Amino acid sequence: MFKQLKKVFTTEPVLAIPNLDKKMRVEKNTSDYAIGGVLSVKYGNEKWRPVIFISKSLNATEQNYKIHDKEMLVVINSMLRSMEALPGGSKSKV
Repeated sequence: MFKQLKKVFTTEPVLAIPNLDKKMRVEKNTSDYAIGGVLSVKYGNEKWRPVIFISKSLNATEQNYKIHDKEMLVVINSMLRSMEALPGGSKSKV
């Protein structure tokens, strides 16, 4: 099993390059103390490929957000981080 995992992680690209011309989706998860998500891009072979993984501890103010606001925070953070990955992208602090 270890050799199989090692081969997958070392021979195939794990992260895809962001492509604004392709369909994108954000899979998200939230808790009272942290948020996490995966921004993925759909490529021609009908596979969703991860572009960015994010996680963030919530500060005291963010911990009081309603659940839908925490989920939107994941979406916003994912999009800002993907913009940083593009050539000439902004390095703004999230």
